[in-house]
Amino acid sequence: MTFRQFAYNNIARNKRLYAAYFLSSMFTVMVFFTFSIFAYHPALNQGTLNHDAATGLSASKWVIYVFSFFFVLYSMSSFLRSRQKEFGLLMMQGMSVGQLRKMVFLENMMIGFASTLGGIGLGLVFAKVILLIGERMLILEESLSFYIPLQAMIVTFISFMILFMLISLFITFVLRNRQLITLIKSNQTSKGDPKSSIWLSMIVVLLIGISYFVSLTASGEEAIYLLFPVIIMVSIGTYLLFTQLSVYIIHRLKARKSLFWYKTNMLLFSDLAHRMKDNARTFFLVAIVSTVSFCAIGSLYGLQSVLMSNTVSSSAYPMTYFSTEKDTARAQHIQDINDALNTHHIDMTPAELHLLRYKINDSKDTVTIVSLADYNRLATLLDEPTLTLPNQQAVIRKTSTIGDQSKNDVLHGQITLEKGLSIQIANQSAMSQVIPMVRDYIVVPDTFYQKLQHPYATNQINVWNGSVEQSTAIQVASDIQQSVKPYEADYQFFAKDYEIYIQKKQFGLPLFISLFIGIVFFVSAGSFLYFRLYSDLDEDKQKFKAISKLGLTTKELHKVLNWQIALLFFAPIVVALVHGAVALTTLSNMFNFSLVKESSMVLGIFLLIQIIYFFIVRHFYIGQVKSALR
Repeated sequence: MTFRQFAYNNIARNKRLYAAYFLSSMFTVMVFFTFSIFAYHPALNQGTLNHDAATGLSASKWVIYVFSFFFVLYSMSSFLRSRQKEFGLLMMQGMSVGQLRKMVFLENMMIGFASTLGGIGLGLVFAKVILLIGERMLILEESLSFYIPLQAMIVTFISFMILFMLISLFITFVLRNRQLITLIKSNQTSKGDPKSSIWLSMIVVLLIGISYFVSLTASGEEAIYLLFPVIIMVSIGTYLLFTQLSVYIIHRLKARKSLFWYKTNMLLFSDLAHRMKDNARTFFLVAIVSTVSFCAIGSLYGLQSVLMSNTVSSSAYPMTYFSTEKDTARAQHIQDINDALNTHHIDMTPAELHLLRYKINDSKDTVTIVSLADYNRLATLLDEPTLTLPNQQAVIRKTSTIGDQSKNDVLHGQITLEKGLSIQIANQSAMSQVIPMVRDYIVVPDTFYQKLQHPYATNQINVWNGSVEQSTAIQVASDIQQSVKPYEADYQFFAKDYEIYIQKKQFGLPLFISLFIGIVFFVSAGSFLYFRLYSDLDEDKQKFKAISKLGLTTKELHKVLNWQIALLFFAPIVVALVHGAVALTTLSNMFNFSLVKESSMVLGIFLLIQIIYFFIVRHFYIGQVKSALR
């Protein structure tokens, strides 16, 4: 047997321990390779498509590369700690330190080589599917044809082989000063009773409690200013949660004899404190990495929903032209819009509306006023219900709930305009998209509207309503914007379908990047948990083999292992889910927009993945323990 064969056999013998590390590394390589396929795509490089997408994807692959370096380094360091006894036995049988270092180097390079080739291979297999997904998410004008990504393959292979080589050299260097006796007795050293401090446990509650309270009660810019200190407090609190509070709670539970001695609880609690203490760093790392994944994807998805909702609520009409009294090009712009519609043979019904803005007496706020006749005229155009005012009172209508709601305190009861006129506002505030491009306004009786003179400002709105295909509407709007710029100081041209298209295009790239990077982080976190579980497999086999001779049934074994694996898999994930839920709720409060749907979807999908992962690992782990009992 050659030395290379010996190293290979070591990997084969420890295949279950290496499985998650190998698969996670392979998945990371695949994502890096996928981004490289996009970054080096001929269409993107030639500038015929969105060049920003190529730049963003190219930068993102190096973010993944840097993360991969620390992921592989942490994983290999953990593997070496779990194999100390094995190394000690090999040295006792005559293996020199140099040979041990060479063996570890070869093992890591073999795994690195295999995972790199596997990642590139998987990337090639799914390349066309991923290109189609990317094409849809990035909202590209042209299709991304499949090509042989030679440059991406070379860059990926060389980059990750260098990464694995550097880490292998570093790991073997660390092995130099290990003492033989320390290696052999590595898993026989008495752990002692893990200590916990009630004061540090109370600090956990204070740090996380204050952070949550501040986050959930902050609004607007306050949340942005408090972001950094909250992150620091939550990070410290999370670390102490696993190192102190969890151990303290376990000690308190063990002190309750009725609970500790109940059925198989003694088996669960006997070394649970040790497991929590030993796995504290892993739990902390998994919780933080998972929280970053949840927040990155959830925040971008939520922000897109906020902006998309704002865009949709801005106008219910396919095209809207909003102008101030200073707009000298209004007539020409309206003519340009009509000409473009005629050129594309689009039949739309136009309408015109004047808005009056007045300052409210004893207030810095202004109010936009619409006559009942004008409101009902546009409501009929939209096939919306017309309005009847109660007892000649005014009513409030809003187009969006996003943003500052402080004006609600002013627009109620009787309001007096700066010009002296007063009107009673009925308690009938409601959402409506009849009047576009205005966040809130009041509809007044026609008789009151006719009395209004000398407004603070006058605006004119021109709308075009009709049925048109989305692709045609986007093309027409694009043509119109050649002569009518969409956003200027004195006017705004708003084409609904075109604005939605632009919003999706702008968020496509960051969503695509955050989705893949978030999944890489989450998969890596899962591999950490898998390794920590399987590093205790031999100990569990010996423990349950001995206990089974005392009458432990298969059902009781399943129950103990179920709880043991569930605590390992879900303790950090539940913490991360709560952190993520608070963070997304804070984002929701910032915009005064409900993100319950988006938060539930993102967090629910990650939780579902973790549950599936748990059942798969549990099945194989319990099978391994039961095999030792036969």
